[in-house]
Amino acid sequence: GLILTPGNPKKLTHVINEAERMGIRVICVATDAPESDRSSVVCVNPELNGRIAGELMGRLVAPGARVAIVTGMLQTEDHVKKVHGFSQTFPGVCKGGKVAEVLEGHDDEDETFIKCSQLLQRTKRLAGVYVSTANCLPVCRAVTVLGLARKIKVITTDLFQEMVPYFEKGTIIASVYQRPYVQGQRAVRLLVEHIFSSQPFPHNYFLNPGIVLLSNLRLFREIRQTDSATTGGTPR
Repeated sequence: GLILTPGNPKKLTHVINEAERMGIRVICVATDAPESDRSSVVCVNPELNGRIAGELMGRLVAPGARVAIVTGMLQTEDHVKKVHGFSQTFPGVCKGGKVAEVLEGHDDEDETFIKCSQLLQRTKRLAGVYVSTANCLPVCRAVTVLGLARKIKVITTDLFQEMVPYFEKGTIIASVYQRPYVQGQRAVRLLVEHIFSSQPFPHNYFLNPGIVLLSNLRLFREIRQTDSATTGGTPR
């Protein structure tokens, strides 16, 4: 068996197909390679992820607001579907709202910081930014450096310790949590059950995302673990 995250599915499709041809069952995690012969994918439905972020943003900003999306690569299935879901939902919730621009940061911190800073400087009336990957720190830094914290609504993806100060300062309003630990756990379980019990693979295994706010921030695994390590406790 093989569990992988196909960041660039076009480049990996032939590898996945060759593995399956050799009898090695492949499960994609976090993002899909839909044109390949993979056995299954475990992820949060990326289009649903984008729709949730679009609905949240639409309810937080004023009618007619202009917002932007910062993503990784539009070649990546997960990224392009989140962009599509957000772009389709946001205008329906925010009357007259518009997605002004979609930036590809290629999950590179320096590139994302520069592009986001330029966007914020040239688009003076931008009301919000949706970051569809975990690469949110350079966006938060750009917003902070330009003195726009709390003025621009920032909705991010997933959760890690370095995001906490930005939640506490009000720079990040909310984050769509993709349950990464459960994704990996479920992928391993599907593979083991297939190998040892001949259980069939589901074509898609979608998880329900969570919403992270300041009020429930410390209930999530990534933050609980860090807090327990700091205090000497044992995370559950």
